[in-house]
Formats: sequence, C-alpha cells, structure tokens
Amino acid sequence: MIEIGVSLLALLVAGIFAWSILRMSPGNAKMVEISRAIQEGSFAYLKRQYTVVSIFAVVLAAALWLALGPTIAIGFVFGAFLSALAGFVGMNISVRANARTAHAAQNGLNAALGVAFRGGAVTGLSVVGLGLFGVSVMYMWTGSPLAMVGFGFGASLISLFARVGGGIYTKAADVGADLVGKVEAGIPEDDPRNPAVIADNVGDNVGDCAGMAADLFETYAVTILAAMILGVSKGGAYVTYPLMLGAAAIVASIIGTFFVRASGKKIMRALYMGLLVSAVLSAAAFYYITMTYFANASLFYASLAGLGVAVALNFITDYYTSKNYRPVISIAEASETGPATNLINGLGIGMKATAAPLLVIVAGILLSYHFGGVYGIAIAGVAMLSLTGIIVAIDSYGPITDNAGGIAEMAGLPKRVREITDALDAVGNTTKAVTKGYAIGSAALATLALFVAYVEEVSKAGGSVTLALTDPLVVAGLFIGAMIPFLFSSYLMNAVGVAAKEVVKEVRRQFRTMPIMKGKAKPDYARCVSIVTASAQRELVIPGLIAVASPILVGFVLGPVALGGMLIGCIMSGLLLAIQMTTGGAAWDNAKKYIEGGKFGGKGSNAHKAAVVGDTVGDPLKDTAGPAINPLIKVMNIVALLLASSFVMYSLL
Repeated sequence: MIEIGVSLLALLVAGIFAWSILRMSPGNAKMVEISRAIQEGSFAYLKRQYTVVSIFAVVLAAALWLALGPTIAIGFVFGAFLSALAGFVGMNISVRANARTAHAAQNGLNAALGVAFRGGAVTGLSVVGLGLFGVSVMYMWTGSPLAMVGFGFGASLISLFARVGGGIYTKAADVGADLVGKVEAGIPEDDPRNPAVIADNVGDNVGDCAGMAADLFETYAVTILAAMILGVSKGGAYVTYPLMLGAAAIVASIIGTFFVRASGKKIMRALYMGLLVSAVLSAAAFYYITMTYFANASLFYASLAGLGVAVALNFITDYYTSKNYRPVISIAEASETGPATNLINGLGIGMKATAAPLLVIVAGILLSYHFGGVYGIAIAGVAMLSLTGIIVAIDSYGPITDNAGGIAEMAGLPKRVREITDALDAVGNTTKAVTKGYAIGSAALATLALFVAYVEEVSKAGGSVTLALTDPLVVAGLFIGAMIPFLFSSYLMNAVGVAAKEVVKEVRRQFRTMPIMKGKAKPDYARCVSIVTASAQRELVIPGLIAVASPILVGFVLGPVALGGMLIGCIMSGLLLAIQMTTGGAAWDNAKKYIEGGKFGGKGSNAHKAAVVGDTVGDPLKDTAGPAINPLIKVMNIVALLLASSFVMYSLL
C-alpha cells in the first residue's frame, strides 16, 4: 500500500534528521554533564510510567479479549505500543538536542533554531509516520475499520496517561522550583543552585515531548479511524480516502520542514512559513486525490474547511499568547499593581480566548457538513490533522529550546547565548500553546465523528439515540458529561498542588541545611526528581479511571441514550474548558517573559514578582489539566463505541 510506503518514508527522514543532530557537538563537559542528568531523569520517569501503565494495559487487554475477542485485544495492544513508542521517540531526541541547541546558539540565532527545529521535526515525522503505519497495517489485517476500534482505544489510553502523568510531573517541578527559587530566594530561572532545576528540565521532556507526542499520535490515528468507520456505509473508496489524504500530507510536511529558516529575529515567521507551505501543498494534493477518487470536488471543499480551521486556530492562539500582541501585554501591565490584578486579567484573557476558536470550529463543522454531510465533518478533521507532522515539529522545538536555555544558564555560558535561547523559548511558549489549541480543536471534529459512529452502532444493535431535550435521560446525560471535564481537571490541579508542595518543602530544606547559596555544596537534584516521579505515578490513577469508567457506568445504569447525552456534554464543556486553560496559561507565561525582557521594571521588579505568581497558576492549567482533556473526551467516546451493543442488550433485558 502507498500509505505504508509513505509512513516508512516519514520514519526514514526522521531518522536522517536524528542522525544529523547526534553528529553535532553537545558542548563542553559541563553541558554534557547537565544534559546527561536530564536524560537519566527523563528515562527513569518514563520507565516507571510505562511499567505502571503496562500493568493497567495488560488487565484491560485480557478483559477485551474475553469480552470482545482477540482482534480488538490485539489491536488495543498494538495501538498502546505505537503510542508509547511515539512518546519515547519524542523524548529521546529532545534530551539530546537540548545541549546541541545551546552549543549552536554560540554561533547565532539561526544556527540554534536549525538544531531545535530539526529535533522537533524528528518527533513530528515519527508521530505521523507511526500513526499512518499503525492504521494502515490494522486495516490490511482486519479489512474492517470497526475491528480497528481497539487500536484507537490503546492509543487513546496511553495518550491519556502520558498527558496526565507527564503534566503532573512537569508542572509540580516547575511550580516548586519557581516558588522557592525565583520568588523566595530571588535567583534566576534555571540557576544551578536550585535543587529542583533538573527536575524542572526533565519535566519539559516528559510532559511536552513524550506526553505531547503520544497525544498527537492518538489524535491523528483516531481521527483517520473515525473517518474510515463513517466511510463503511458509503463504499470502499470512502474507507481508504482518509488514508490517502494522510499520506499526501506527510509528503507535504516533509517538504515544509525545509522552508523553516529564520530571517533576522523573525522566528515565528520562519516556523509559520513551513506550516503554510505544508498546508498549500496538502491542499493541492487533496484536490488531485479527491478528483481521482470521486470526480467530484465536494469532499475537497470539506478538506479545505479542515485546513482552514487548522491555520485559523494557529493564528488565533498566536494572537492571544504571543508577547507581540495586546492580550499578553495587558496581563503584563496588570502585573504592576500586584498578583491579584495579574490573575484577574489573565483569567479574563483565557475566557475571551474561547470565543474565536469556537466560532472557527463551528464554521468548519457547518461548511464541511454542507459539502459532505457527517462524513464531510470527519474528512475536515482528517485534513486538519494531516498537518500534524509540521505542527508537532513546531511544538517540539519549544521544550528543546527551554532545556537549551537551562543548560546555558547552569553551564555558565555567555549572556548572549542565554539571550538567544530566551528568544527561542518565548516563541516556543506560543508554539506549544498553538499545538494544544490545534489538538483540542481537532479533537472536537474527531469526537463528533466518533459520536456518530456510536449512534450508528447503537442502531445496528437494535436501539436508538435521539437527543431530545424533553427526555430526562438526555438532560441527565448532558449534565453529567458537562461535569466530567471539571471533575477530571480538579484531580489534576490538586495533584500538581500536592506534588509541588512536596518539592517546595524539599527545596527549602536543602537551602536551609546545606550551604548551597554560598556555592559550598551541590544541590541534591535526584531527591526532587524522585519526589515528582513518585507523585506523578500515584496521582494519575483516578483521572484514568474517570475516563474509562464513567461511560461504562452511565451506559449500563442509565442506558445508551443517556450515554449519548453525556458524550455530547463532555465534548462541549471539555472543548471550552481546555481552550480557556491552555490559552490563558500560555498568556500568563509570556506576560512574565515580556517583563523579563525589560518592560515594567524587568526582572526583580514588583511587576515581575506578580507575573511569576500568575505564571505559576497558569502552568498547571496549560501543561497539565488543559491538554489532558483532549485524550479524555476521545477515550470516553471510544469506550462508548466499543461497548455500544452491550449497552443496548443490557437496556433491553
């Protein structure tokens, strides 16, 4: 199949990029030592997480084998494995590209950007390569998209745990390091005297690389799968059409990576050039494929709607989170009068930032439905996710540059090096927010397609799902579904608070009992790494159970109609809550960086101290709770789809 060949091409190019990065110098001995400590902490965390998740996955696989047969169970294991592999690859290159980016920064901004973006491209191309490979192989084996739902469930489950565990880890370490280091001790970010600094840098990799890669792998694969399921009732060409769109866009993304070159200090423009080239080439390929398959351009227009949504969400998120525009500047201004006004303004920006993305998504849904019905909505989602390769490359660049800045600080590199890495990192905060918005927006389209597939499965089993607001079961389901993202997020926010509290106590203890600030003792970095690793694994269990158990309980207790209402309620509230948290959190972060650039008194000013508080609140919103809602709503929809016939049979007893 062409799709498998293209997926292998993506993995080959990713391998070439990785090889070219590893050939570069990682810098002096001190830089290598710091980078190695980050690597060891990252792999120790990932090993522990995958051990815990593997136990959970084995139990679920056995249950699926007994309840739904070997095909679903094997697909579940295969999807979980590839999702975990995508996360491993993303983190593996990130922890090696960081020191090389810091070293390259000594030769200027363009050199550092080239290394960081190429490192991100390894992750991006690996995600889409593995995603298309997995879906294509499953289709070749089973010949039925419905038999592939287990694959989607496995990918979604790993994504959920990776996002939850990685998010708790990264923000607990970050918040703990900032509260004691920057606020109480008054030392710079990434100061080597801070005992939590290595844990903080490890967190960038396990959360923003491993977690994000697993998340986007799952989103990409599940979106294609949902479109294929809806295509079954329309005929063979409609089933394979999404695979061809994905293959064409991978080639376009590979080409787009070569157009990312900075001119002067216009970093964001360089990154967006790669995105726009990929989008234009994808659109041209989509037109050719559509006309070849159907000799009718209707579905091409639906795909254009999806591409339009992807590009629009990128620019909207950029506006609300970049320090070049009014929203972030207004938060920085509010910081002059203290933390309270910073928090109030930041909350307002996050809430306001939900309107434009939602209207864009609504427009995309209506346009794609007009041109292709419900299947058109699914194709819009596939087209939107087709840019995953270049989008993830742009995203993964962020944590690499963040780590590079930390290594530059801890290794005592010249000030100009840190200025370059800070400039790259500030853009990286925006690109990470952009990717989260992209993932959340695409999840809305993908889960709508999964919901329609659920309704069709209920109908095939002899039931029906009619969402009439006069039906109390529907209303009950809507309310329960709308509540789930809030309950789920509360556990994550509290988990970050509990873990951060432990880190704060440990950092304070080391400052109090060891002559670290005088430079006469080296901090015990490993202790903080151990604290957040254990806490992240302990706290991810309940959120995972909420995602898996809630649709099962509602489906069996209240029936398939109430479950349908719950799924829609979860999609609606989850979409808005996720956008509010991720965008608002990123705006708080860049408001702090805007002040650190010399505005409103710069570092150490009262405005800066207030902005650090805002950033501390925003961190778990944008990197823990917000992004985790994306896999949450897909896990719930896939569980509902898997057990749809069981819910109907039980309700008829």
